[in-house]
Amino acid sequence: MTKPSFKPKHILWMDLEMTGLDPAADRILEVAAIVTDWNFTEIATYEAVKKVDAGLMEARMRIPFWEENAPVRDALMAQNASGSESETVEDELLKFIHEHIGPEGKVLLAGNSIHQDRKFIENEWPRLNAQLHYRMLDVSAWKVVFEGRFRKSFKKSESHRALEDIRGSIEELRYYLGMVKHA
Repeated sequence: MTKPSFKPKHILWMDLEMTGLDPAADRILEVAAIVTDWNFTEIATYEAVKKVDAGLMEARMRIPFWEENAPVRDALMAQNASGSESETVEDELLKFIHEHIGPEGKVLLAGNSIHQDRKFIENEWPRLNAQLHYRMLDVSAWKVVFEGRFRKSFKKSESHRALEDIRGSIEELRYYLGMVKHA
């Protein structure tokens, strides 16, 4: 029996900023999403701050990574008070997907090291996770191939802010696809 093909019309690019990388202990702080077509043209964008317990943020964000990125950490902590509850953000994301991709079928999730973000989605937003296809477009896989095989690397700015990081990931994939055209 042949599986039906998965040919989505649009791509849901996402990036999460979290207190750390452990989906069991850390929490999502900020989320951004961009819906694109296959030319990577932006169709719609979404951003939200997810409210997290201040004590958890204080405890989890004192690791070397956040010490090295203290201005970003401090901005994320400062915006926390204006954040929305997790369920509200999940509702908004589902509405965003339904409006710009459609309510039917699974959604192709894309991003840089998106498998890590997906672990947080699975843990914190099960209804959103149920909308996502098991296949994902992970830009970091392209990075591994191009750096390992061709010694080509893309220098992406690391803002550690969700919307800017998505746009950097899209730009990075365009770079690799441009290399394929010339290979």
